[in-house]
Amino acid sequence: MRAIRHDDERLVWDETPAIPGPGAHEVRLKVAWADVNRADLMQRAGHYPPPPGASTVLGLEVSGTITELGDDVRGLSVGQPVCALLAGGGYAEEVVVDAHQVLPLPEDFSLREAAALPEVFATAWLNLFMEGALGAGDRVLLHAGASGVGTAAIQLCRAFGYPCFVTVGSEAKLAACRELGADAGWNRHEGSFVDAVQRWGGADMILDPVGASYLADNQRVLNEDGRLVVIGMMGGRQAELDMGRMLMKRQRLIGSTLRARPPEAKGRILAALAEHVWPRLAAGELRPLVDRTWPIEEAEAAHDHVRADANTGKVLLEVGSA
Repeated sequence: MRAIRHDDERLVWDETPAIPGPGAHEVRLKVAWADVNRADLMQRAGHYPPPPGASTVLGLEVSGTITELGDDVRGLSVGQPVCALLAGGGYAEEVVVDAHQVLPLPEDFSLREAAALPEVFATAWLNLFMEGALGAGDRVLLHAGASGVGTAAIQLCRAFGYPCFVTVGSEAKLAACRELGADAGWNRHEGSFVDAVQRWGGADMILDPVGASYLADNQRVLNEDGRLVVIGMMGGRQAELDMGRMLMKRQRLIGSTLRARPPEAKGRILAALAEHVWPRLAAGELRPLVDRTWPIEEAEAAHDHVRADANTGKVLLEVGSA
């Protein structure tokens, strides 16, 4: 089969050995679309290695068609269009994945649309509702609001009744986030977000992919009993924590990743999506936001687009017809 070979210099679409399997609890997919995530850029730069045993090929989510089932797989069928959450391997013609990490498409969704769902909605749901424990009356601060995860989180906040404030990198992105349902926002090029968020009423929960450079300001705007969920380190990995503020306001700092969780844990997250999110997608209440697409042979251009922070929503790679 063919897959992307990579180093920190270039991406090459080339012949690669076929994947063995599937195992008893796995399925084989013919990949139609793969997604570009910032984690892919971090991996090729050497900052985010795949979990032990996972494919070293880039790609954390795909859509495609099931071509083979493991002996113990139930509830899925050969020829069925699905989307899948991966620990790696998505930039390829085929992928083998644990059945816990596979979901049927929402009703009337195409494979292109469905490719933009698994990672962003799983990450947003996990960190808003499971790690962040959103409750009645909570107010949410979303950093990188125009990212794939950010645009999914905005829509989930709107759908489930949680006001959200976003930080973004341009006025155009701020307008796009407001259209999706953000209550208010701030262009990070205008300086610190602290005063604007405090005027808004502060945050009871913060979803932050930036990390170290935002820690002090996040603490300033986090309300009593607030939860700060850190899901990335775009702004560095080391910063000074104000323990006094943390204690006096009973703030909680939570580190969260999705990729390295075992299949059963990912399956519980996807089961929650199937129950709470998929019906809303089918009804048109939520939607995937696709920024641009490229053929898999032009994956380097797609990476450049994401690296430049030019996207609002998801960037997709077309791998093959289903």
